[in-house]
Amino acid sequence: MRFGFTEEQQRFRADVRKSLLSAEVRAAAVEATGAEGVEPDARPLYRLLGKLGLLAVHWPVEYGGEGRPLTDAAIVAEELVRAGIPDTFHVNTIQIAGQFLLMAGSDEQKRRYLPAMARGESFASVLYTEPDAGSDLGALRTVAEPDGDGYRITGTKVFSLKTRFVDLGLCAARTRPGGGKYQGISLFLVDMGAPGVTVSVIPGIGDEHFHQVGLDSVAVPGDDLLGTRDEGWPLLNEALAIERTGLDYYLKAEHWLDAALEALTDAAPGSPYDDSLEQIGRSYGALTADRVLAWEVLTGIASDRIDPVAAAVAKYHSSELAQSVAAWAVHIPTPEQRADRTGAAATLDSAYREAPGLTLSAGTSEVMLQIVAAAFDSIGQEEH
Repeated sequence: MRFGFTEEQQRFRADVRKSLLSAEVRAAAVEATGAEGVEPDARPLYRLLGKLGLLAVHWPVEYGGEGRPLTDAAIVAEELVRAGIPDTFHVNTIQIAGQFLLMAGSDEQKRRYLPAMARGESFASVLYTEPDAGSDLGALRTVAEPDGDGYRITGTKVFSLKTRFVDLGLCAARTRPGGGKYQGISLFLVDMGAPGVTVSVIPGIGDEHFHQVGLDSVAVPGDDLLGTRDEGWPLLNEALAIERTGLDYYLKAEHWLDAALEALTDAAPGSPYDDSLEQIGRSYGALTADRVLAWEVLTGIASDRIDPVAAAVAKYHSSELAQSVAAWAVHIPTPEQRADRTGAAATLDSAYREAPGLTLSAGTSEVMLQIVAAAFDSIGQEEH
């Protein structure tokens, strides 16, 4: 594949970068960035980004977007991370929940929810994972029982991010218990302020807090069912492939590598840390490959070609790289740099605490390898 950006894309990137370099955005980004276990409210920053039209550029104009290509949305995502913008709200609300609404929502649902998301006034969390199910969504036990024109959802979800700040939960639940493992699953938009919803923090070491969400017979209107009842599994598969572009993971690896290089540059000449420069070079080489993999997946999605195998490769390689960079680079800062507790040293310390979850979220590395292996096995069977 020959990959490059058009002149229009380069102009668009320059405009986005200029907006993110404004004093107002930079100050808001600092206020929204967590450190040492303190998680600030990033919603004021996102309301500012919404006013600048930078949250959902690829959404149709009638739903609050600018009608630009999906590839322009990826350019925005790159520049947000490079500008130091905490990206979890963007990933969960725009890239996952919003994209799911675009893909499977009714016209009424899109009109009701998407414009506020695009303005940075409404946020969503992803409620898939359960205590005993892990990454296996086919093992989920949350149930949605019919109740008049709607449903009552009961169950427990874990490891969701930013949940105490959000308005909506994209929730997977069983609407036909007793069927096959991947049958009878439906998707709902849950009002996180509804009676019966409880949100608690799961103790952890990361700057962003994981949450547990209890759903105790939570009333959900029938209008908040996403797609066709009992047919959620195919939608989840398609949505997860879109989520596994590798974009978010290679951007983390890039950010952490830049911090490692900054720490090395600031270290005293002739220090033993000079030995790390070879590793820096090799990691930047792997990072270049990951960016090409991610953009191959993204350009395919933009052309309505969703390749689950290519997405699995991109997600696997980029998340493994980011995790390995964090594990290696945490040892780079000198004692003097660590004492400062800011800048590159703080970034690398935070990376080390965040990294363990990267090869679990959006599907474990083992699941990604299974997807790739199954594809090659299928090819082998066809050849015979």
